[in-house]
Amino acid sequence: MNRRLIIVCGLLGSGKTTLAKQLEAELSAIRFCPDEWMNALDIDLYDEAMRQRIEKIQWDFAQKVLACDGVAIIEWGTWGRSERDALREGARKLGASVELRYLSASADILFDRIKKRGMEDPPIKKKIVEGWFKVFEEPTSDEIALFDSPGNYEFSI
Repeated sequence: MNRRLIIVCGLLGSGKTTLAKQLEAELSAIRFCPDEWMNALDIDLYDEAMRQRIEKIQWDFAQKVLACDGVAIIEWGTWGRSERDALREGARKLGASVELRYLSASADILFDRIKKRGMEDPPIKKKIVEGWFKVFEEPTSDEIALFDSPGNYEFSI
C-alpha cells in the first residue's frame, strides 16, 4: 500500500515548495499548495478567509487521494501543532502513513529568499519575517515522534 500523507512544514522561504515539487515528481504524488491556487484564481495571497476555504477543499481532495492508495503532499506551512495533529489524525483514520518534513532557516535567509522570489505584493519587510518566529510552533521531538519516518530520498533545497 502506497497510501501516504506528507506534510511539508515551515515558514515562508524555508524551501517547502522546492522540496514538495521534488517529492511530487519522485513519488508520483499529488501536491496541494494554496498559494498556487490563489495565484491561478487571482486571489490576494493575504486573504486568509479564502486561504482557509482553499485549504479545506485541498484537504478534501487529499483525503480522496489517500483513499485511492495515493500519496498526497500538503504544502501549507502548517504553523500550528493543532493543524498538523488534525492532518495526521485524519490521514491515519484512512489507514495512511504520515510523514512530517520540517524545514527551517534563519530570519536573514528567509528574508533573502522571499525578496529574490518577489511573489509578495506588497513586499514583506524583514521585521515581519522576524515576527513569524514568535507565532510559529516549531515541531518538538515529542511531536515528530508521532509521525512515520520519511523514506530514504535524496533532495536538495
